[in-house]
Amino acid sequence: MPENKEIVLRGIAAAPGICIGKAYLVDREGVNVIRRYHLADAELEDEKDRFKTAVKKSTEELRSIIEETPEDFREHAAILETHVALLRDKMLYGKAIERIEEEKINAEWALKNVVSELKGMFSSMSDAYFRERAADVVHVSDRIMRNLIGKERVNIKNIDKRVILVATDLSPAETSQIQLERIKGFVTDGGGVTSHTGIIARTLQIPAVLGLNNASRIIRNDDIIVVDGTDGTLIVNPRDYTLVEYEERKSRYERQKSLITRTGRHSAATKDNIHIQVMGNIELPEEVFLVRDNGGNGIGLYRTEFQYLQSSGFPSEDELFDKYRDVVEIMAPHPVTIRTLDINGDKAASYTGSLDEANPALGLRAIRYCLTRPDVFRTQLRAILRAAAFGSVRILFPMISGLNEVLEAKKFLAQAAGSLAEEGKTFRADIETGIMIEVPSAVVIADLLAEEVDFFSIGTNDLIQYALAIDRGNRYVSHLYQPLHPAVLRMIRQVTAAAEEKNIRVSMCGEMAGDPIYIPVLLGLGISELSMTPQAIPAVKNTVRSLNMGECRDFSREIFSKTGDREAREFLDKHYGYITEQIYFG
Repeated sequence: MPENKEIVLRGIAAAPGICIGKAYLVDREGVNVIRRYHLADAELEDEKDRFKTAVKKSTEELRSIIEETPEDFREHAAILETHVALLRDKMLYGKAIERIEEEKINAEWALKNVVSELKGMFSSMSDAYFRERAADVVHVSDRIMRNLIGKERVNIKNIDKRVILVATDLSPAETSQIQLERIKGFVTDGGGVTSHTGIIARTLQIPAVLGLNNASRIIRNDDIIVVDGTDGTLIVNPRDYTLVEYEERKSRYERQKSLITRTGRHSAATKDNIHIQVMGNIELPEEVFLVRDNGGNGIGLYRTEFQYLQSSGFPSEDELFDKYRDVVEIMAPHPVTIRTLDINGDKAASYTGSLDEANPALGLRAIRYCLTRPDVFRTQLRAILRAAAFGSVRILFPMISGLNEVLEAKKFLAQAAGSLAEEGKTFRADIETGIMIEVPSAVVIADLLAEEVDFFSIGTNDLIQYALAIDRGNRYVSHLYQPLHPAVLRMIRQVTAAAEEKNIRVSMCGEMAGDPIYIPVLLGLGISELSMTPQAIPAVKNTVRSLNMGECRDFSREIFSKTGDREAREFLDKHYGYITEQIYFG
C-alpha cells in the first residue's frame, strides 16, 4: 500500500461506538503451519500424554483467567467455562486421542484434523448462534496447539498503552482480559455479531468491527485507525478532515448514548400513548443483568442451548431448574420467555452416537429433535414448570412447521405437569405457551396455530433465510438477505392479522426487532412486543417514544405498494431515515 494512503474497510458492526487511536497488532501468524509425522507403536503412549499435558495446561490457563476476571464482568466467566468444558468434550479431546492411536500420528496433526471436521459440522448449521460455536472450537484448539508447540501469544492484560487491538481473531479468553483504561476498541478479520467475542465487546461497551477478512495484513503497528462500530467501518491512515469528522461524530455519539441510557428505564409509549413492551434476548443466564440494567420489560427470548453445549452430557432437571430459577427471580415481576431446546441433532449426537445428516438446517433440530427424545424434552419441561413457581414464565416452542407439533408439545407439557403433581413438587402449570414463527409453513397456517397458543414470536433471522432461500453467512448471497423484501413484509402482516383475529399477542425476537430503522414498519404491522440484544433496548425504547402509532400504520400500508426491497428501503429512508442518525448521534 502507498505510504499513509487513507484506506476504508467494511466489516460487521459488532459493538457500537467510535474510537480513534494507534493500532496494536496481536499475533498475526497464529499456529497454522503444522506438519504431520508417523509414530511407532512404542511412541503412542508418550504422544497421548503430551496431548493430555497440553490440555491440562490450557485448562489451568483458562481457570486462572476466570479467577482474575474483574467482578464487574463475571458474566464472561460463563463463556470461558464453556471453553473449559470443550477442552474435555469427547468430540474434541476424545477424538484427538483416538486419532493419535488409530492413525499413529502426532498430536498436532490429530488435533488439526479433528478441529477441521468439527468446524465443518458447526458451520453447516443454519442458526447463526450455532455457526459461531465453530469459532469456540477453534479458540480452544488454538490454545492446546500453542501449548503443544510451545508458542506464546501476546498477553493482552499486559498491554500498557492506549491502543486499538487488531487481530486475525480474538478468543473470549483474550477479550475478557481487556483493560478498559487501555484498550479503546478492537477489530478482527473473523468473527460475527453472534460470536462470543462480539457478545463480550457489547458487554464491555467498546467499539468493535469484526469480519474484516484482511485488516491484520493491511494495518501496521502504530498506524492511526478509526473504528466505527455503529456501521462497521474501519479507516486506516485517515486524512485530517476525516479525523475532524470522526472526532465530532464520536463526541455526538457519546453525548447521545449518555442521554438515551439515562432514559432507558422509562416506558416505551408512542406519542399517541400506545405502549410497546421492549424486552431482551439472552443466551447466558448472567445476561439477565444486562436486560434489567438497560431497562428491559422482561426476557422475550431465553435461548436454553448453552447448558447443553457446554456439557459432556444432557444436563439434569435440577441443573436446568437452578439456572432457570435464577433468571426468573432476578427478572421478577417481569416475564421470562424460555424457549425449549433448539439444538441440532449433530451436536446432540456427541452424547448419543453419530448422526449423519446431509443438510442439518433442514433436519432433526429444535422441536423435531425434542419430540423424538421424550426423556430430554420432559426433563426440560419439568425444570421450566418448577422455575415458573418463582416468577412470571412463558414457554416458547421453536421451529414449528405444523399443527401436530404444537399439539404434541402441549401434550408433553401436560404430562410434565402431571408427573410433578404426583411427586408433590412445587411448580406452576398455568403458564402461557407460544410458538416461534420461523418456518414459512407456520405463516401459511397461522390462523390454525393461533387457536392453540397464547402468543406468537416471529424469529426473522430464520424466517427470512428459509423464505428467501438465503444463507446470510454465505458471502456470495448474503446481500440478498433483505428484511424489507415484499415477501417478508407480507408474511409478517399475515401472522399479525391471524393473531389479531384470535386475540393473541405477537412478539418479534429476530435481529430486525433490535434495529431502530425497522421499528416504524413493525409497529405499523401490529407487533406489540419487541425483543433484542440487551444493549439495543434503550435505543429502541427511545425510537418508540419518537413515533406516532397512527402514522406508523399508515406508513406500513403504503410500503406494501413497493414491489422490491430496494424500493421499500428507499421509501423507509425517505420517511424515517433520520432515526439511525438521531439514535446514535442526536
